[in-house]
Amino acid sequence: MTDSFPLSVALATTTVFLIAGAVKGIVGLGLPTVAMALLALVMLPAQAAALLVVPSLITNLLQLRPWSTLEPMLRRLCGMQVGICAGSLLGSWWLGAPMGHGAAVALGVVLILYAVWGLLGVRPTLSRATETWLGPVIGAATGVVTAATGVFVVPAVPYRPTLSRATETWLGPVIGAATGVVTAATGVFVVPAVPYLQALGLEKDELVQAMGISFTVSTLAFGLGLAAQGAFSGSTAAWSLAMLVPAVAGMAFGQWLRGLLSPAVFRTCFFVSLMLLGTYMVIRGLTG
Repeated sequence: MTDSFPLSVALATTTVFLIAGAVKGIVGLGLPTVAMALLALVMLPAQAAALLVVPSLITNLLQLRPWSTLEPMLRRLCGMQVGICAGSLLGSWWLGAPMGHGAAVALGVVLILYAVWGLLGVRPTLSRATETWLGPVIGAATGVVTAATGVFVVPAVPYRPTLSRATETWLGPVIGAATGVVTAATGVFVVPAVPYLQALGLEKDELVQAMGISFTVSTLAFGLGLAAQGAFSGSTAAWSLAMLVPAVAGMAFGQWLRGLLSPAVFRTCFFVSLMLLGTYMVIRGLTG
């Protein structure tokens, strides 16, 4: 990355992070995707990805609040996070770098279908027993998807239509591992993690906190991968740190808006956001 940007690019980048932060504040996800989509208009994808590291990490940490409920949620999602780390490391070693347009299109289609399914009100329920083993599987799958595409929502979110605690115990790690592989392959750590979490039947704020935990772990794993490949230099880190200010400001505004939304409206916004995310991934994959 260059040591400096022209003023016009710096202003555009600041605006992008304000918008991306606001989206994340409202629905709990989308900062990397929105930022990457818009930053691609003014810089190379590699530069954009490097700029995302600090804003993504810190906004995910802020999303962990309220602190009073963090420990129980961490215990509940521990297996999934282990799976994400394992899947990300495996995906990075196996795939090396994000896989390309075909994976993005496939993931985009999956997100669109899942969003339509969610908007139609289909609510499958998983037992806790199933959740116990399936969570780790979904986590691993999400990790793989993230590694391959940079998206860490699939298959995590669909995995969590409403699972029993027993199912959550084993499924969480699986979902985490899958998410880790996906992250390593694509740079997206929403799949399958987010659908899986949504299936846990969490309340609005609980879901946002759970996604914050998953995204924080995914970001750390992904960032370590970038650093290992020499893609996160000192000058890049400085610019990434600077973009934290607009990202946090936008997130604060988005969180304020989220507080005004009813659970039904929030659910609609959540699935519409996933649909838009999937549509963007398909278009990017087909035209990029």
